[in-house]
Amino acid sequence: KQKMAELLGLRDECGEGTSGAPAFADSCLADNRLNLDVYPDGCRRFLQLFKEQQGEVVQIEFLRLSSNDCLLDTTLGSLPHLKHLKSLVLKGGHARDEFGSYQHGSLTSLPPDFGNLSCLTHLDLSFNRLSTLPSCILHLPSLRVLLVNHNSLVTLPEDFGHLSKLTFFSAMKNQLKVLPQSIGELSMLQDLDLSENALELLPEEVGNLHNCTELDLSGNRLLSIPDSLANLKSLHRLHLHSNLLVTVPASLASLPNLSRLDLQNNCLRAIPAEIQTLPFVHIRGNPLGETEPSLQAGLKSLHNVINSCISSGSFTVSSEGCRVVLSCGIHFYFPPGAASDPLQIHFRSLTPDPQWVKLRHHDVVLSRVLELQPHGVQFQQEVQIWMPYISPQTPHQHEVVVRTFSGQSWSDLKTRVKRKRKSKKCVAHCCVLHFSWFLVVSRLVQNECKVPAEGTLLFSSVDPNIKVTFPPGVTKEPRSVKLQVLPVSAEEIQEITASAGCRASPLLYLSQDSTVDFLKPVKIQLPLPPGVTGLNLDRSRLHILHGDLEGQTWNDITSEVVLEFTHLYAVFEVTHFSWYWLWYTTKTYIGGIAKKVYERLRLYQVNFIALQRKKDPEQVLLQCVPKHKVDPVLKKLQDRYRGPEPSDMVEMFEGEQFFAAFERGISIDMDRPDCVDGRLSFIFYSHLKNMKEIYVTSCVDRKGQAVKGQVSFYRGAVPDSIPEDASRRRKSPDSLWLATLPIKLPQLKPRWDENPSPLYGFSFPPLNLGNAETGYLTQANLLSIARRVGADWQSIGLNLGLTYQQIERIGYNNREDLNKQILDMLFSWAQQNSEDPSCVSKLITAMKESGRQDIADEVEAIIELGRQKYSESIRRVGLEQESSTEDSAIAMM
Repeated sequence: KQKMAELLGLRDECGEGTSGAPAFADSCLADNRLNLDVYPDGCRRFLQLFKEQQGEVVQIEFLRLSSNDCLLDTTLGSLPHLKHLKSLVLKGGHARDEFGSYQHGSLTSLPPDFGNLSCLTHLDLSFNRLSTLPSCILHLPSLRVLLVNHNSLVTLPEDFGHLSKLTFFSAMKNQLKVLPQSIGELSMLQDLDLSENALELLPEEVGNLHNCTELDLSGNRLLSIPDSLANLKSLHRLHLHSNLLVTVPASLASLPNLSRLDLQNNCLRAIPAEIQTLPFVHIRGNPLGETEPSLQAGLKSLHNVINSCISSGSFTVSSEGCRVVLSCGIHFYFPPGAASDPLQIHFRSLTPDPQWVKLRHHDVVLSRVLELQPHGVQFQQEVQIWMPYISPQTPHQHEVVVRTFSGQSWSDLKTRVKRKRKSKKCVAHCCVLHFSWFLVVSRLVQNECKVPAEGTLLFSSVDPNIKVTFPPGVTKEPRSVKLQVLPVSAEEIQEITASAGCRASPLLYLSQDSTVDFLKPVKIQLPLPPGVTGLNLDRSRLHILHGDLEGQTWNDITSEVVLEFTHLYAVFEVTHFSWYWLWYTTKTYIGGIAKKVYERLRLYQVNFIALQRKKDPEQVLLQCVPKHKVDPVLKKLQDRYRGPEPSDMVEMFEGEQFFAAFERGISIDMDRPDCVDGRLSFIFYSHLKNMKEIYVTSCVDRKGQAVKGQVSFYRGAVPDSIPEDASRRRKSPDSLWLATLPIKLPQLKPRWDENPSPLYGFSFPPLNLGNAETGYLTQANLLSIARRVGADWQSIGLNLGLTYQQIERIGYNNREDLNKQILDMLFSWAQQNSEDPSCVSKLITAMKESGRQDIADEVEAIIELGRQKYSESIRRVGLEQESSTEDSAIAMM
């Protein structure tokens, strides 16, 4: 941290940290470069410089601005005056929304005279809102590199081929459906990236790109590729994964320089033998050897299959129907005619929120919430949905249903479940006529019937000994009745009540779709509690309890009903429905005991774990685990994590909120969306992963000592359906705390040498990357490069070979300062690769792969100068060696 602050202080001394125009201009205008995208008011600074020092500004060759800047439109008018401009970056993605997602810039067009920038060779307009490519770009005579990633382009201009000097073009993450034929006129093009678009067909002219070395067409909707691709003799890498390919030309095998052919996740049922035997071909995720789908499955041709690798966003459904498979395992089947016109379907996966997902008693959440839009659109035929879910722990007592939200209330759909043989994954299947929100839950097994005026009989499928008899005349109008049963073992009753004398029957819940009581009493049959028969029955100990709908009050109604007994059953009559429970005990206040038992039946016993990654102790894993899963979870994590023993057992309701707070010198990023008042928020669902992995830090100086902190868990909001007494107990001040586990951050090891050489007045290790032949990069060179990296630092770091965990940690440790993130990334990489003689070329390659040709050019210019100096020194030495050799030869003669 101190090293980083010193580096930044050095930059501030050079003028970058000051607000005065002259000092700012002197530092920013160095080497004819302006990097203003790292400033939130970069456009204002540019306009100020343009006004006060226009003579110097019009000479700049490299310019970076953020298109998230509110003054961008005003600034665009000044750009055509920069006649010497070689590289221009107008990217969005420098701001984030409330969910942490990068925001696209406001750029939708460019001024007409922008095409007069005759020296411009590099143009980056990524992360903007371009729906069409500005025509002025086609008039840039020197343009070699063009990036328009993450825009909304649907097509390219017909005369796109006028960019005859283009060597690199990237338009990934757009909405391109077709390509112009003129794309084949880009004879100098070497890299073409059109991934993650909506291309369905390629023009034959693509085969004219004879200098193309890398072609990325992944993530489109291509059914086939033209044979002309076999003409791309310079092609090294061809990416075709995640399309709809049903065939590939065998002629691809003849490409002489091809080193990678990616055909993964397509619809290929057969691949030419010439291709399949190549060592660099990747074919996973294809239905190789499978037969064609039958017409009965609703598919007339594979043209109706939508990309099987879609993981988020949207897809289009036509009147022909289609199948859609999302990467999360959700399947859809739209039969022909389900949609009369092409319809754009949007989907997203949401974490269940107890304030919105209202669970009923004994419900268990088994999946995330799936939202499908547009809401309420009526389909002409039923659409089938298959949703994967986690298998419940008590399948004989519960059944799995898909629950849907209408905008006001949740209702259960008719559901069929299936367990896949190979993967052993469970899938819930339902049919719908409209889209909204969907969730898989486990509920108590529900038996239902329609009660007519003639009466009927309803049995429980969980316990056939439980039945309800509706006599003739019980109702005038038919009404629907539902029955649910919760078995309760004698061991559970004894454990909760701490009394061997208490026994109870299964819990019975009855409901109906009418608010009117029945006209005649309904007869209910319940089995006697375990160990009790009609022969040894003591009637004074038997109680019939009636519970309200929420199970908060239990009244003894034994004296209010007529009880009849057989050898195994108790029979009584009622006129309205709710919870009914048969108890056998000597205790007097049985209602209070039943309430306590009922509450405990809804609780889960859990333990908290807090583990630190062995290779990176600042990375902490927190999880709330049901008691029976603790040992398997710890065994799975023990190779990568270490930490204290799990916490003592605590009890939680399904859907209950809890918080994790780091204490005693340890803290987390307060800007996280799941962070409330400095505490990390969780929602406990017994069958979902209640786990989060985060980075922690400490304000304590760890250079001289370790930090012994802790993480404590506290209760939060409880679900609405929790009994009032239980909710009140959880809100009392002394009941919020749940558990505390220790967290230790070790003492920091010095990152640099013990005796570093001085650099600009502060300690820094000697740094010379590369070798004498290729030229060296010094600390000063890296500092110059760092000034230009900007928001691209993460992708550059990944392309340099840093791991995702390293990138995340660098971002977190320096989360309030982009400059520190950039410097930490660059110098971390430099330190790891200081002994690698090829590290400079790797740096250049990484910059090109990250779309930063401007920085790659700068590095190449630096090492070219180094090469020249080395050649001159060799030449001088070589002359001296030649002379001495001649002298030796003469002497020998």
